[in-house]
Amino acid sequence: MAITTEMIKELREATGAGILDCRKALEQAGGDYGKAVDFLREKGLAKAAKRADKEASEGTVEIYSHANGRIGVMVEVNCESDFVARSEPFRKFAHEVALQIAAAAPLYIRPEEIPADVFEREAQIAKTRALEEGKPAAVVDRIVAGRLEKFKDEACLMRQVYIRDETLTVEKLLSSLIVSAGENIVIRRFARWELGEHK
Repeated sequence: MAITTEMIKELREATGAGILDCRKALEQAGGDYGKAVDFLREKGLAKAAKRADKEASEGTVEIYSHANGRIGVMVEVNCESDFVARSEPFRKFAHEVALQIAAAAPLYIRPEEIPADVFEREAQIAKTRALEEGKPAAVVDRIVAGRLEKFKDEACLMRQVYIRDETLTVEKLLSSLIVSAGENIVIRRFARWELGEHK
């Protein structure tokens, strides 16, 4: 299939990738738009991984109030330069992360931050539940592993499904910003408060 300028333009507008990258993605995908987007996302994840060791000490603290002041969120997002920190895409991303935290109430940024005792408690709950449901002993370990993965998906911000697009996780959203900004970007920390909650 011939790759047209219009196809390249459409893919470029949707992904923010360079013209040559878009052409290559469309060629690899045989002109299939969806496969080309996937190709660029995978390539973007690889680029993002290369930037992960760069120092990110600039950025912003985004403060967001939700549901007429019933939920408050503060999140620190860092990048490498003041130039990127002041850019519209970076500011928009920080705001979207604050919205995500308000809506999905994560407990941690990434799975490595889950304390061992919390993880063990979740494993025990999953095991007890599986046994109470009468699951065969041979499959209980697999069920527990699956439920622990689901717990990570719900409790860890980076693994959560992005509230505005179910095809993306927050991690993929972050990776695409790293690729377009050309800098390492890190969600450093966050706090979420809900009116009347007791911790």
